[in-house]
Amino acid sequence: MTLSSDADNPLTIAIDGPAASGKSTIAALLAEKLGYVYLDTGVMYRAVTWEALQRHIAISDEGAITHLSETLHIKVTQPTENDGRQYTVYADGKDVTWELRRPEVNAHVSSVSAYPGVRRALVAQQQRIGHCGRIVMVGRDIGTVVLPEADLKIYLEAVVDERARRRYCQVLQQRGQEGDKEYEDIREAMIRRDRIDSGRKVSPLHPAEDAVVIDTTDMTVRQVLDCVLELIKRRKSQCGHDVCSTC
Repeated sequence: MTLSSDADNPLTIAIDGPAASGKSTIAALLAEKLGYVYLDTGVMYRAVTWEALQRHIAISDEGAITHLSETLHIKVTQPTENDGRQYTVYADGKDVTWELRRPEVNAHVSSVSAYPGVRRALVAQQQRIGHCGRIVMVGRDIGTVVLPEADLKIYLEAVVDERARRRYCQVLQQRGQEGDKEYEDIREAMIRRDRIDSGRKVSPLHPAEDAVVIDTTDMTVRQVLDCVLELIKRRKSQCGHDVCSTC
């Protein structure tokens, strides 16, 4: 598909959705296709969580976690290693990219991201980046809170069993481990995180009113990407429905 110039393309694209719905993969491919910056905002919350665990700060200590989020220097760059990463994340100058996907981070990141002070500190950083334009930003509240004025808002979803399968396959690829128990642990952790993300008082996970919702459960990465590219191509004549009928 041939895309038109930036004059016709959305300059800010927000992609939200639950864990393993495909948003990071699609956003990275889309940013590459458009020549835009790709930012997965979730890594910033993961960086705060990882650093808190490293410093033995109690996750329940909201004040200490909030202070950490305000003082921790987080930097996200293009990949610096050819090891399958989509970006490189630094926390106070240390490469923590792969550490951010560890089980203990998965278990606590939703609690950390629910703290209002943490969200204020990181959202302010995200908005400064987003307002520069030419960006595909991914998270759980991009279209509703971070960039409510985004030119195109997309919400990806999938059933939890499929999302757990995808995350389990990532673990196998990265670590070469296998086991039914690990899959069940991933699935249960995902259910807990969905519950926390959707039920929190600050920036709960849900589609923006004007977001296009795409169920990726039975779709390949190529199909989802083609659907999003078609949305961009037709954005001046969007039908206004909440779900894209061509996806």
